[in-house]
Formats: sequence, structure tokens, C-alpha cells
Amino acid sequence: MKTIPQTIDALKSQGIHSILTQFCDIHGVAKGKLVPLEHLQEWVEQGAGFAGPSIWGTGLPRYGARSEYYGRVQLHSLKALPFMPGVAHAVCDGYAGGQPLDTCSRQLLRKQVERLQARGWTLWVGIEPEFFLLEKDAQGQWQVADREDGLDKPSYDLKAIHRNAGFLEDMRAALVALGFELQQIDHEDACGQYEINYRFDDALAAADRYMLFKMTAHAVAHKHGMVFSGMPKPLAGAPGSGLHFHLSIADAQGKAIFSDAAGPLGLSAQGHAFVAGLLHHGDALSALCAPTVNSYKRLATSHSASGTTWSPVWKSYGDNNRTCLVRTVAGRIEWRLPDPSCNVYAAIAGTLAAGLDGVDRAMVPPAPYDEDLYERRAQGGDMPARLPRTLDDAVTALEQDQVLVDAVGTAFCAQFVKLKRLEWDAYSQHVSDWELKAYADAF
Repeated sequence: MKTIPQTIDALKSQGIHSILTQFCDIHGVAKGKLVPLEHLQEWVEQGAGFAGPSIWGTGLPRYGARSEYYGRVQLHSLKALPFMPGVAHAVCDGYAGGQPLDTCSRQLLRKQVERLQARGWTLWVGIEPEFFLLEKDAQGQWQVADREDGLDKPSYDLKAIHRNAGFLEDMRAALVALGFELQQIDHEDACGQYEINYRFDDALAAADRYMLFKMTAHAVAHKHGMVFSGMPKPLAGAPGSGLHFHLSIADAQGKAIFSDAAGPLGLSAQGHAFVAGLLHHGDALSALCAPTVNSYKRLATSHSASGTTWSPVWKSYGDNNRTCLVRTVAGRIEWRLPDPSCNVYAAIAGTLAAGLDGVDRAMVPPAPYDEDLYERRAQGGDMPARLPRTLDDAVTALEQDQVLVDAVGTAFCAQFVKLKRLEWDAYSQHVSDWELKAYADAF
């Protein structure tokens, strides 16, 4: 790795004069500030300073040494931003009072990774971002930005890709410039919905990369007069967006510990135990992986305009079975619960903590399903237990899962629960257009 003076010289040679010091708040929203490149040593060793109480979820006071939040630049993360000439992006870890901040979600994930490293293990995570391209109409109402995108079954629609080729090409070029190894770009199952896939990485790098992906997508969409939306379900009656995690763990020799070609579903005993941990803690994980009121409109069994729904509402697993919460494929695990509104650091940290609990306690998962669970339900068959139906229920489940709370971090979870209770209360007190249409003149 280059020294700090060498890094400054290298960035200056690219025309860089400023650093965008970026962290995320408890909601997973990118925050930060621009600082001069010349003082890189300070940003690495002390950090860029922020008023702690001005950031959602820090739990920091309004006065004293711990009232300041410091984002310490991770030197390896510096990358020139193709959509902000003269600016390099830097990932930051949160500190307060000279110590790692226990409400910083990146610090949470770092601690889970350190637990793995103590075993000589590495978690590899492939993230699949789904998203919508939206705009507001003349009345200020949200709608799909591409007015011609209206097929009943729009998956893989090439005409929509042609119409939005400018956005997609700018995304491709920007992501490649930032070091992403792209794998595919496609139109998804709802109008205005796309997915861009790129190569997996270790857990911390994968989370960092997803944050950079979102920042890039927001900037490129804005350039094209659109809004990149990670809202889980912006369109009633259409499929929502997931943020599926493809998970595998390798030991110090590079052997995939989940994989066993001779085992059931191609998984080893440890792979099955990891799945069991995910299912055991599934209700509590819903709060971290599907953390908004709107998330539970995605996690529903309602009819979809496309005729197909992939919503993973039942705590179950199966081989290449997209109707299950956990899909096993080629000796790895696809965790289908997360959506794009999650704090990706907290979601991966919680997922890893739950899976490791399953491994450490040698949990045994229920029998896998080799059938379409939606068809099973339609035929009146016995069903696996469902995930929570509301954010309120999910937050309660997290509060009651002390094993997971202790593993993830009590300070973070306390702040998270507090803010999510406020979010639920605000939603519960809102009177919607649906309610007015249904009840205003009905009684």
C-alpha cells in the first residue's frame, strides 16, 4: 500500500483536489463532507469532524468530548469519482472520543468480520441491487420515469433498455471506472425496475461497494432527470425490489465450508447449521434487513401485476427455490430477505451473527422444500411460519432476540429500535388516501 504522501501525489496527478469523506447514518444513508486532499494525514489519523447529534442514530450527546463524530478515512478506499471531477471518494469508520463508535454500522460489521478472522474464515458476499427509476409528475406524484414502460410482464424488456440506454451506459462506464466487475444489467419484473449485478467481495468490501454503487446511481439518475429509488415497493400491485445476499465462507486454505457435493442440497453440515441460524433468527433479522414500513408491502403474498411474485415471506429453504427465504445454489446460500432500504453494514452484520450462532450451536434446519410455496398455499397445504407482517412486529422480535442483539451490538440496536418505533408511530397516525376513499362516506 502507498504511503500517505505517495497517495497524495498519485491523486494530485489525476487532478484530485478534494476528498469526499463518506460514512452512513443508522438508516444506511450516505453522509459526509468535502475536505482538502493536502490534509489527508489528518483525515486518516484523526478523521473528518461532524456534530454527532446531527447524524441519525449516533446516540452522541450535544456537548463534551464525545459530542464529535469523526469519520476516519480508510486509505485503501480512495477512488476518483467519475461524476465529480477533482474529487476522490473515501470510506470512513466512525469514532468518538478517540474510540471506535459502537453505533457506527461499519464498526459493527468490522467486529463480525474479526470474529470470522479468528477462525481463519472469510465471508464472501455477492449483492444483487434491484431499483426503480422514478420521477414526479406535474402534481408532485411519484411515477415511473419511462412513460412507455407499461408491459404487464416487463422482465428482460429490451425496448425499455433501448429507451434508457443513456442512463445504463453512463452507469456502466462510471462503475467500471470505479473498479466494479460488472456481470449483467437487466430490466426486472416491475415497470421502471432494473438490476445491475457485479462481482462478489469480502463482507466489508461488499458493503462499501454497495454504498458506492448507490451514490453513483443517484448521481447518474439525476443527470438523466430521474430518481434512483431503493424504496422496496413504490408501485402497488407490482413486485418490489430486493437486495439479495449470496453468501459463502472460505477457510484459511480457500475451501468453501458451506459446500459439500455429497451433502443434502450440496451443503455441508456447517452450511445447514448456518441456514438454521438464519431461519431461527429470521423474525429479528427482518428488522435489520427490511427496516421500513414499506418493506412489509414487499414482504406480502398479494397478487402481482406480472403474474409472478418472488416475495420470500415464509421461513424456509430449498434448492434453487426462489419462493423460500433461503435459496441454496451451487454450495452457497442466497439470503432473500434484505431490501434496498436496509443499512447494508448492519444487515450483513446481523446476517453473519445469526448464521454463526447456528454454526456454534450446531442448529438443524427444518426439512427443505422442493415445491413452489405459493402453489402449496393455494392448494391449502401446511405452510412454514411466516416472517413478521409489519415493521412494528419485526422491531419487537429484534428487541426480544437477546442473543442477536448482544452479537450485533446493544448500543446500535437500542438506537435502531428507538428510531424505528418513532417511524412506526408516525406511520400509524397518518391517514392515507386509501382510508379516506374507503371510510369517509361509508358509515
